[in-house]
Amino acid sequence: MKSAQTRTVIENVRPEINAGAHAAKRVAGQRFQVTADIVADGHDVLNAHIKYRFGKAKKWQYAPMHEVGNDEWAGEFIAEKQGKYTYTIEAWVDYPLTWQHNIERKIQDGQHVNVELLDGIRFLEAAAKACKAEAAYLNELKAAFENEESYKYAIDEATSDRLHDIFNDNPSKQFATTYDRELPLEVDREKALYSTWYEFFPRSAAKNPGEHGTFKDCLDIIPYVAEMGFDTIYFPPIHPIGTDFRKGKNNTTTTVEGDVGVPWAIGNKEGGHKDILPELGSFDDFKAVVAEAKKHGIEIALDFALQCSPDHPYVKENPSWFKWRPDGTVQYAENPPKKYQDIYPIYFESEDWENMWEEFVSIVLHWNKLGIKIFRVDNPHTKPYGFWEYLIAEVKKKDNDVLFLAEAFTRPKVMQRLAKVGFTQSYTYYTWRNNKAELIEYMTELTKGEMKDYFRPNFWPNTPDINPWMLQGGNENLYIVRHMMAATLSSNYGMYGPVYEQIANDAYVGKEEYLNSEKYEVRHWDWTKTNKLKQLITRINHIRKQHSALQFTNNIEFCNIENEHILAYFKRSEDGSSNMLFVVNLDPYNKQGGWVQVPRHLMGIENGTPMRMNDLVTGNSYIWRDEWNYVELDPFQVPYHIFSIDY
Repeated sequence: MKSAQTRTVIENVRPEINAGAHAAKRVAGQRFQVTADIVADGHDVLNAHIKYRFGKAKKWQYAPMHEVGNDEWAGEFIAEKQGKYTYTIEAWVDYPLTWQHNIERKIQDGQHVNVELLDGIRFLEAAAKACKAEAAYLNELKAAFENEESYKYAIDEATSDRLHDIFNDNPSKQFATTYDRELPLEVDREKALYSTWYEFFPRSAAKNPGEHGTFKDCLDIIPYVAEMGFDTIYFPPIHPIGTDFRKGKNNTTTTVEGDVGVPWAIGNKEGGHKDILPELGSFDDFKAVVAEAKKHGIEIALDFALQCSPDHPYVKENPSWFKWRPDGTVQYAENPPKKYQDIYPIYFESEDWENMWEEFVSIVLHWNKLGIKIFRVDNPHTKPYGFWEYLIAEVKKKDNDVLFLAEAFTRPKVMQRLAKVGFTQSYTYYTWRNNKAELIEYMTELTKGEMKDYFRPNFWPNTPDINPWMLQGGNENLYIVRHMMAATLSSNYGMYGPVYEQIANDAYVGKEEYLNSEKYEVRHWDWTKTNKLKQLITRINHIRKQHSALQFTNNIEFCNIENEHILAYFKRSEDGSSNMLFVVNLDPYNKQGGWVQVPRHLMGIENGTPMRMNDLVTGNSYIWRDEWNYVELDPFQVPYHIFSIDY
């Protein structure tokens, strides 16, 4: 129970995710701002600070808060270490500062404040005990407060900044209120916030047509991916593929000799989730891929798909992990009207759920021991949230560097829940946000509301599952624009290649799916091909590495431009050293122009002060002196500007 003498009230603390049940997210070295509404009765001066501690530390650290207006207070601290923090807010009526504020008003009114000076002695004495370095000054001031002959000196010092700072930095916190919850903060490594993904199928990596690719073939593709500037290679499942009910090309239910099946139909007599498809190679071959990627600054990300083929060892060894139908068969996966006879979903209501959960945790740790620290999780929204919360926590106990990307193109609140229970990054609706209004609305939702504190978007213009309507039959200009926006709107983005950069957009008629999809067959690619799109992908990826403003997502501000076909936005790094303006023509067929309003106020630049606008793609440079500046973009040249701003 709070003391009856407690007068401050703390409300509307932000971020506070589900009443503290789930953690806000940052990366090591990032600022963490906390705000709250703080009020008290009367007109006394209030004070507050953030209390925070790392891990199991017993002592709290403190970060000051200040009022930003209308009883809202804000403060911040640097989340220096990777791991778990706890934070809360402490607020109090600050009696020394209230005394100083009141005596200053009386002095300004011409009142004699001898009694008020005597009343302030108790605050000087308390401050002298708390601040030994200023004890001599405070004792001198105490003597002046008691001596009428020192009145002028006394009132000057009573209202001084020096005394204010002493009181503020050494608060007595008498009758302080502590917020009634201690809130969690999860701090990840930098790659959680900034990453650049490239997905390809290892089985399509062979040099010669008609051959099944291997991990050894992948060694030759890693330099190609590194040259384009990607730092993460994501492999679809690399495990043995089921033979029962195997799907043929283009998802047919009948197969012919040589059909390789769907990698997500995991398991056969040769093994399951902890094993490797023999056609890809050995564990030594896999470890060689991980090591070679590391030499190029690339991490390998693996698919984690909790489902089984009908001939997965789990089906015989742990039959209770699957749902059996009255006819003695196992219920296969369905998403009506789609049927996946080659895949058995896990029955999470099994009475043997504890052993099941431990086994699934062991799968992740198995690959983690082989150097894997990133997992793209397939369809996590079809498994219980509590399971994911447990698995992610258990894995992070062993290796806190492990990151999880949620592949869940589903309802917004479901995607949000997955992020809350621990997924590091999340797929998004960017794939279907095409026009200016949609893009601004979606980015505002992601970066300005509560989601900004726990949901890290990862933008993909395409995936093996999704050949978007917009890209089907689209020209190279459209691909150039969709890539540019994915890479500059979000600090995490990825693409499925070489399908994307080679503009292989043949579609299965009437569906957002690829014709002759690699999900069902081995494809052969000419990895030596190049084009304008690939060159621009490479350039932008290197720009992302060089300019820290692009290594954040939530720092976006949209700029006014009176043309519905042009999108303009500004990004500034936390330290203010990197300022960037992006202007993109959304029309892939026509030249578009307009006047863009540069947000000079965000950089503290007065109108008329020259700004050097360096186009990081074309190499051109311009001097802009006005708030509004004209731009014109031809989609058949470079359909966007990426400006670095110097001033």
